[in-house]
Amino acid sequence: MLRLHCPFCNETRDEEEFAYAGEAFIARPPEGVSDAVWGDYLFMRRNPKGWAWEQWQHTAGCRKVFAVKRHTVSYEIAGSWTLAEAKPMCEKDVAEAAR
Repeated sequence: MLRLHCPFCNETRDEEEFAYAGEAFIARPPEGVSDAVWGDYLFMRRNPKGWAWEQWQHTAGCRKVFAVKRHTVSYEIAGSWTLAEAKPMCEKDVAEAAR
C-alpha cells in the first residue's frame, strides 16, 4: 500500500484516502484540432517505466488535487506538491529527458 503526503493537509495517509487522477501536466490541444489529435489527448498516456508525474486527489480529506512523483516499478515516492509547485519541476524533468 502506498503512503501519500497531502501538501494541503500536511499529513501522510494510506492510499485508501486518495483517488488516482491520472498523468499530470498533459497539455490540452487548441480548439479545432483533428479527431485523431483530440483522441490522443483523451486516451493516450505515456505509461513510462521509471519516474512519472501523477495527479492524486485527497478524497477522504481536503478533496484537493496535487502532484506526486512516483517510480512506476519500485513504487518509491519522491514527494508530493501542489500542482503549481510541481509544474516547474516536471518541465525540468521533461527537458532533461529530451537531452
